[in-house]
Amino acid sequence: MEAVNTLFSKQQLDSLTEESHAPLYYQLYSMLKNAILNGTLEFGDQMPTELQLAEAFGVSRITAKRAMDELAAESLVERRRGKGTHVIYEYQQQPVKAPLVGMLQEIESMARHSDVEVRTCEMLQPPAEIREELGLATGETALLLERTRSRDGAPFGYYVSWTAGLKRKASAKQFAKTPRLEVFRKQGLEITHVTQTLSAEAATRESARELATTVGAPLLSLTRRSYTKVNGEELLVDFMHVLYHPDRFKYQMDLKADEI
Repeated sequence: MEAVNTLFSKQQLDSLTEESHAPLYYQLYSMLKNAILNGTLEFGDQMPTELQLAEAFGVSRITAKRAMDELAAESLVERRRGKGTHVIYEYQQQPVKAPLVGMLQEIESMARHSDVEVRTCEMLQPPAEIREELGLATGETALLLERTRSRDGAPFGYYVSWTAGLKRKASAKQFAKTPRLEVFRKQGLEITHVTQTLSAEAATRESARELATTVGAPLLSLTRRSYTKVNGEELLVDFMHVLYHPDRFKYQMDLKADEI
């Protein structure tokens, strides 16, 4: 078992705060998850105990337990009575595109740990630019999904996506309770490749309203394109544009040396 202070810096150990938009257990879970996904904690390693984590990070054992439960729920660790908790995720150094497992886990994890309001969920004809991206003919429709995500009542993300290739229409109620990727999988739409572009833009009247900010305020902008494979060829099936409130959301990337 690795000592907690050999896994995390003093700054990291002191970084958990109740002032964050994320609950304490989620902050701890995210830090432990990153250590597993980047290979700091390797397959078979025994995890620190709940007591060790609680003492090192200055949180309650209940908080530490919930963080560990989240890791177990995502099949990153396995808990055995009398034998402790061990890492069951096997890290492999791969090229830039390969951390898709970690990326998709993070996307779904965010979906499960925030509240969502679905504004629009309809099959509509996309604008020409989106139609061209998705390879749709004039008159063909795709699923338009508009959502706002929040934590503790504070909206942090405004999502607009167009999705093609769904076999049947999904309801707003489904997306209010289930991560999009899970809804897609249930319809046989498996995402195999994701690209993301980060930028910044000023809040419009609509995005300012959704994110409880002022028109013209700076927002973090993310455009995500998700692909599937059809007959061995990659096909873009989902185009999503997200605007994040910079005071309530931080986008962190974890790059290995050969990816820099």
